[in-house]
Amino acid sequence: MFEVENRFRGMNVTRTVRFTDELFNELNETAKKNDVSFNVLILQCCKYAMDNMKGKETKSSTKPPQG
Repeated sequence: MFEVENRFRGMNVTRTVRFTDELFNELNETAKKNDVSFNVLILQCCKYAMDNMKGKETKSSTKPPQG
């Protein structure tokens, strides 16, 4: 389950991301309700999505090449 935490530090890569109005408003409200910055919430959402992506190979499941 996804839980919002205020744990990201040392954020130093700047990018521009465009959101739909609806998604932006939902994310903004979620950040406010959980007392974290919008940026921290976005970082957590991205990290959670990457960690839970279907079909993602993990280091433990990756087999070395045979040859």
